[in-house]
Amino acid sequence: MGGWAIAVHGGAGVDPNLPLERQEQAKQLLTRCLNLGTSALRADLPAIDVVELVVRELETDPFFNSGRGSALNENGRVEMEASIMDGTKRRCGAVSGLSTVKNPISLARLVMDKSPHSYLAFSGAESFARQQGVELVDNDYFITEENVGMLKLAKEANTILFDYRIPLGMESCAAGVESPIQMNGLPISVYAPETVGCVVVDSQGRCAAATSTGGLMNKMEGRIGDSPLIGAGTYACDLCGVSCTGEGEAIIRGTLAREVGAVMEYKGLGLQDAVDFVIKNRLDDGKAGLIAVSNKGEVACGFNCCGMFRGSATEDGFMEVGIWDQ
Repeated sequence: MGGWAIAVHGGAGVDPNLPLERQEQAKQLLTRCLNLGTSALRADLPAIDVVELVVRELETDPFFNSGRGSALNENGRVEMEASIMDGTKRRCGAVSGLSTVKNPISLARLVMDKSPHSYLAFSGAESFARQQGVELVDNDYFITEENVGMLKLAKEANTILFDYRIPLGMESCAAGVESPIQMNGLPISVYAPETVGCVVVDSQGRCAAATSTGGLMNKMEGRIGDSPLIGAGTYACDLCGVSCTGEGEAIIRGTLAREVGAVMEYKGLGLQDAVDFVIKNRLDDGKAGLIAVSNKGEVACGFNCCGMFRGSATEDGFMEVGIWDQ
């Protein structure tokens, strides 16, 4: 084993005109989360605890699209989703349709640890949250003034808005294709999601992954993306841990996270080669990115769009935070 490693992301597909101030804010948040995770790893916390800890931090900060600051659905409400997976025995938990749970990733962890199921959604998930005594807040807690304004713009344009911080109609290399972009054959506007995720391998070689999101701005009520779907947005096994971000429907079709582990297992590829293979061959026309760690202490990322908010660190002292090309 090569020691512990951690990677974190804040979404793939970044507006190339993103102001430098916001770029710096993103890097500072990613660095803070890496420091939080590395401190926990140095204290010998298991991988599954570390991914939950880091994603909770990302959910609490309104900068990215998860927890507080989540995108709003067509009715102006937040519906959040998250999943977590422990690679040791492929245990997992997932939740969708949350509107009052302050930290969705921790409820996903409780589904894994305290229920006979792997996935709870909407009223059933909220009821389970109350039974478990997790912290609940009013839906207004998650809603920011900025998101209200961007939902208004999205409704005026009659479109789904992937990144609620990019002006509608702006040409962006985050799309990477000629506008309008197609999702399941239907046109949408701008591609630049800001899902959050974390992957960790601890000093014992145990891998874990966690992903959390508010989804799409102006999404249909009840829409479920890739983030809570085990094998699509999140996956961990004895070989690796993976968290994805991007065009959810494309990630679901490609079972993107699981594919990384599959090509490692069946094709014998190393971690970075597996990530590159999956990004190139499993997304069709979709745009996405992912972060991954291996049980050997390796860390990798890949994306086929204009940038991904990301950071990584390893036990040997390496630490890097980036946004643009690899």
